Amino acid sequence: MDDISNINPKKDSSLAMMLEAKRRGWEIYTFDTTDLFVEDGKVFARASKTTVVDDLDNWFEKQPSRVVELTGFDVILMRKDPPFNMDYIYTTYLLEQAERAGVLVVNKPQSLRDANEKLFALHFEHCMPSTLVSTNPVQIKSFIKTQKTVVVKPLDGMGGTDIFKLVDGDANIDEVLDYLTHQGTRQILTQEFLVDIVKGDKRILLINGRPIDYALARLPAKGSFKGNLAAGATGIGQPLSDRDYYLCEQIGPTLKDKGLMFVGLDVIGDYITEINVTSPTCIRELDTQFDLNIAGVLFDAIEQQINT
Repeated sequence: MDDISNINPKKDSSLAMMLEAKRRGWEIYTFDTTDLFVEDGKVFARASKTTVVDDLDNWFEKQPSRVVELTGFDVILMRKDPPFNMDYIYTTYLLEQAERAGVLVVNKPQSLRDANEKLFALHFEHCMPSTLVSTNPVQIKSFIKTQKTVVVKPLDGMGGTDIFKLVDGDANIDEVLDYLTHQGTRQILTQEFLVDIVKGDKRILLINGRPIDYALARLPAKGSFKGNLAAGATGIGQPLSDRDYYLCEQIGPTLKDKGLMFVGLDVIGDYITEINVTSPTCIRELDTQFDLNIAGVLFDAIEQQINT
């Protein structure tokens, strides 16, 4: 994970998982991707034994790091935030070596590489809004002319960064597309703008392909169209709708087959817009609003997998 000293303990799902591990009497070590190395065919980490408490001011204590072979762990939770770049991919290769030696890695390293959070949804085209993926500004502008209003975004970001709403006829379309596509050399996603965003961008959490029964609807801040908590949205919990359950039924079995044990679906209205597999969040908000223990459900699934 990223440096635990920099997280927001009130909202951080990785901390929720660590608190659950502590409740179960597990030993917890934390390390970042830069702490991994391979020597003589074995994968190691400079890891720090870490103690956590549910305290918004002092939520952790770390011992000095020491070198630990990854095969010494029962489970490794990969919770590194995007950007999903080459360093991230290299990390999945190293974690895959630990997996081959019998360590459970959540989520599965190969599937983290396979399931780009913006593009993986294309496997479920019948669940998506109209979507174009292209490097070509002319093609993208034609799509905008047809859809009238779209959202454009890069394929490797998070938290609402570099997401733009464009309306046919806007004066800045060329500038935005030139920036996002790196002058027509980088694929970007262009998607029909969904007016239901005013009702929130719902985050639905799935564990082993099965949904938690409540979603966090992230309502955009005034004057914004972005349903990202990091972009100022407000999270309001709500029960899943029949359509939400339908979407989960379409996607859940594939997630389970791919070893994507903890996943967050982004749903606007009737459609999925992203499938988040790297470091899905919203555990703490849903736990607080509905008296849940989502990390407990996750760790039940982890323990079951370790013991089979």
